[in-house]
Amino acid sequence: MTEPMEKVRLDRWLWAVRIFKTRNQATEAVKGGRVHVNGDRVKPSRFVQIGDRIEAQLVALKRTVVVKALLEKRVGAKLVPDFLDDLTPPEEYQKRQTIAQTILKRDRGMGRPTKKDRRDIEKLLGE
Repeated sequence: MTEPMEKVRLDRWLWAVRIFKTRNQATEAVKGGRVHVNGDRVKPSRFVQIGDRIEAQLVALKRTVVVKALLEKRVGAKLVPDFLDDLTPPEEYQKRQTIAQTILKRDRGMGRPTKKDRRDIEKLLGE
């Protein structure tokens, strides 16, 4: 496991705990005002502290997490619960599931999704 850190940038922590796929996406989300720490809009360079409540608005989901531990390097998905408490209500995950089912439903005989369809699906699901 990784060593405990004293200070970690918000964008780096969001990427490390797999809330965002890339660090650049995390940075852009924070700059765009889609991430709040303890209810305040912040900059990507803000340092995260244990106990901070982070709200991140993803495309089809609003995630709420509390920082349990700090880390700078990305960890495996199985280790993520060691570093955050997920307070996201189950309704948010259900909403995303409903959107995915609506988008992915195709009538019989429609064939495979086109490249444009696939891009639209990925954009809506936030992938």
